[in-house]
Amino acid sequence: DLGFPTFDPRPIEEYCHELGYPLFINDSKDVYKILKIQKEKMEIKHFPCSICSRMKKAAINKVAKKLGCNKVAFAHHADDAIETLLMNQIYGGRIATFAPKMKLENADIVFIRPLILCRESEIIKMAKEENLPVLPPSCPADKHTSREEIKKILNQLYENIPSSKENFLNMLSNYEKTALWGEEIQLQVDQKGLFLKPVVTPKDEALALDIRYQVFEKEMNISHHKEYEFPLEFSAHQFLIYKNEIPIGTIRYVIEEEGIHIQRFAILKKFRSKGHGRKVFTYFDKMLTEKYNPTTLIIHSMWKRRKFYASFSYQEEGKPFIEAGIKHIKMIKKV
Repeated sequence: DLGFPTFDPRPIEEYCHELGYPLFINDSKDVYKILKIQKEKMEIKHFPCSICSRMKKAAINKVAKKLGCNKVAFAHHADDAIETLLMNQIYGGRIATFAPKMKLENADIVFIRPLILCRESEIIKMAKEENLPVLPPSCPADKHTSREEIKKILNQLYENIPSSKENFLNMLSNYEKTALWGEEIQLQVDQKGLFLKPVVTPKDEALALDIRYQVFEKEMNISHHKEYEFPLEFSAHQFLIYKNEIPIGTIRYVIEEEGIHIQRFAILKKFRSKGHGRKVFTYFDKMLTEKYNPTTLIIHSMWKRRKFYASFSYQEEGKPFIEAGIKHIKMIKKV
């Protein structure tokens, strides 16, 4: 119960009781209060959907942990996935939608979406046939959201081009035909052949892993299991550093609750002492500042490298610590 005034779970309670299942209704009414405050602060007509969604998931996760559950099922369907894809393209400039299954490592909970291949119309039809007690929407922004506008656009498109309806759904899993610009992206650091390339292909990944092996494992004697942190290897934004088309280093960042954690900054030994590292970090620091401002940039610097990061206005926080057998210090920069 998120606290919306018109929310009345009694029909669902009665239905679950008839089936012999207990229904737990958790008091999360603070969500509605916070949304009202956010709405006033942001000076918008309707409640902010993104904030509501995050708070709702957090409330559900909290109850799941309380009940000893490690899976949470959401009722998102195929049309939801396609609408989210278009919304991310139009409003976020990215090609993305939610996954059928996703693990939240911090909460040790897996989100599953068992209706992901079902169409909304099929679910509505089934609910009527089975006489399910579907509750009316309690959100005051219902039918007045960006998602509703996208739904109208898609329905018009389906009417004009019927085949597009199935093609949109097929597209979400058609990995063999994916062809975007990721493989060709080069972020120019200087005018002398120094650039960053996002790690997007298996070849990129192999090159990055080899450089990390050369620097961290072979040169610095860091053990393999400490160098490779799963599942961070999959969630990190990784980049190769190139000089005149030759891969000479790596750098990456991970988005965390605390801020943006910069990691695995390495230059192969024979390319050091040439100013490449300083140029790359100057570019990288500026890129993250412009992209995620306001935020906090975080580095676990090796003790002997702390003056390098201090020259970029990073400040030491806390006491030195040992990481992978090497003395480090946490350094941060608020931007």
